[in-house]
Amino acid sequence: MNTNQIAHIAGLVGEPARTAMLMALMDGRALTARELADAGHITAQTASRHLALLVEAGLLRLERQGRHRYHRLASADVARVLEGLMQLAVQQPAPQAAARRVVVGPRDAALRTARTCYDHIAGRLGIAITEHLLDEGAMAFDGDAGGHVTAQAAPVLQRLGIDAAAHAAGGGKRPHCRPCLDWSERRMHVAGKLGAMICSHCLAEGWLLRRADSRALEITPGGAVALRNWLGHARWNAVASP
Repeated sequence: MNTNQIAHIAGLVGEPARTAMLMALMDGRALTARELADAGHITAQTASRHLALLVEAGLLRLERQGRHRYHRLASADVARVLEGLMQLAVQQPAPQAAARRVVVGPRDAALRTARTCYDHIAGRLGIAITEHLLDEGAMAFDGDAGGHVTAQAAPVLQRLGIDAAAHAAGGGKRPHCRPCLDWSERRMHVAGKLGAMICSHCLAEGWLLRRADSRALEITPGGAVALRNWLGHARWNAVASP
């Protein structure tokens, strides 16, 4: 293992402005250099240099659409590393300046209720979804790193309006499901293809809405009804009650 490369990656992530820009991309969206400069509280010229380093190191991916250039996290693996660092960071008080630049703490009510963790749902809603899938036997976690979807997933997901067959047909090397440690709830929520599919479905149905300048997700009235009916009243009350 190349320790110099590990130190290089850690140094890139550890610079406060770059940290802030990486955190701004944790909701899975692609942002322009100007938007990321604002997130890092730096000039566009400085942001350009930082972003070039992050792209070169494989932490970000640059996408071009016409005259526009967008940056997004390079992979779910990058998001998982950042989520792990956030989990470590909230275990002890951080300097106030760094806390303002990086992320709102777990005491923020909106983030604790529901938020994006790259492309899947975290917070109390993410935990409730995960516990429901586990209790219904739709999936199982294999320790702290892996998991698998069962045959029971199809009817469970169908009740939410999701075509499990289409999910199973997806290719790629990404695991169908895996546990991801939730940094505010300190329990596991579901990630991988299954977690991404549920999040995408809830957004497409209008049950969840992204909030501007935040990873928090707003649960709409229609979403509250649909998710309550799927999760059950007891589990839904745990989500809706602070």
